[in-house]
Amino acid sequence: MRATVTFDQDVAAAIEKLRGQRSMGLSEAVNELIRAGLRTKASSRRFRQRSAVLGLRIDVTNVAEALEQLEGPVAR
Repeated sequence: MRATVTFDQDVAAAIEKLRGQRSMGLSEAVNELIRAGLRTKASSRRFRQRSAVLGLRIDVTNVAEALEQLEGPVAR
């Protein structure tokens, strides 16, 4: 398959580095880098939000009331 592609500078640098290391053509280097990217697996670790008890207890269901408690009535 033939296509015209524009590479970002970092990608072009990676292609040129691989070409220099292995003495290969442009298409070979691009295919090698694409295959390497396809082989990598996404992280299977689930994100876990860490929290800490700060001792502040405020109901945030009413935003105006919460702002008044935090910043005072003058802040409105």
